[in-house]
Amino acid sequence: MSSTESQARPPDSDQWTEVQSSAEFVELRRRLRVFVFPMTALFLVWYLTYVVLADYAHDFMSTKVVGNINVGLVLGLLQFVSTFAITTLYVRYANRKLDPLAQKLRETIGEPDDEEKR
Repeated sequence: MSSTESQARPPDSDQWTEVQSSAEFVELRRRLRVFVFPMTALFLVWYLTYVVLADYAHDFMSTKVVGNINVGLVLGLLQFVSTFAITTLYVRYANRKLDPLAQKLRETIGEPDDEEKR
């Protein structure tokens, strides 16, 4: 069998419309929003708090913690830590809640999964 024969035909617009109106797709979007919107809001509040403190609370941000390390530096580094933590949380959430449902939708439209593409 040639490589073009082994590949599935892409879904047509009717199939996409059917998938988008399905209960599984609606649930997938709901699950994504349940994680993404609150986490985005939380991170933006955290980031803007850091920016406001850096701009208006100079004395607090310059408070020494240990040696030459001050509160501003610690909070700045925690920005990076929180970014990695959010990424890790999202990957775990997607693996548990999003990917299984997405795989079911792929099977519905006959799209091969990553294993079948190899």
